[in-house]
Amino acid sequence: MARPIDLTIGTTGKKAKNSKKDRAPRSMELIKAAGVVLWREGRHGVELALVHRAKYDDWSFPKGKLELGEKHREAALREAREETGMTVVLGRRLPTQHYLVRDRIKRVRYWAATVLTGRFVPNREVDALRWLPVAEARARLSYEHDRALVDALLEQLGR
Repeated sequence: MARPIDLTIGTTGKKAKNSKKDRAPRSMELIKAAGVVLWREGRHGVELALVHRAKYDDWSFPKGKLELGEKHREAALREAREETGMTVVLGRRLPTQHYLVRDRIKRVRYWAATVLTGRFVPNREVDALRWLPVAEARARLSYEHDRALVDALLEQLGR
């Protein structure tokens, strides 16, 4: 069985102490992120909240990089609040997604989530939020890895 690569191990075999010579090349550094698949019961079944980022002209789920010392759950809650203006309640974990961003691996841990309070206000990162039925959301999502999250959520919900 293949063992995962520990990018914090330096040339000495001990944990690196932020020494440049002991750090993995930037192209190998893991980008750690967290996000949510925000859902609700609509008139015609499950609806999903998709966010539009004007900078990339894409539709996706709220997510973002971890801040220094931040836990994944904390980051997921913060990113949901920053990108949607809503305070959310995290539900069950969804599959972790891995993909390349400019030759670096990005790992995003996701949770199913529902809205507790708040409403969307456009901001510097996200200019639109749409609540869409599942089929429309799946079609509008810009990335295939996000469509896998839709399937996982529906399986969790027994739909």
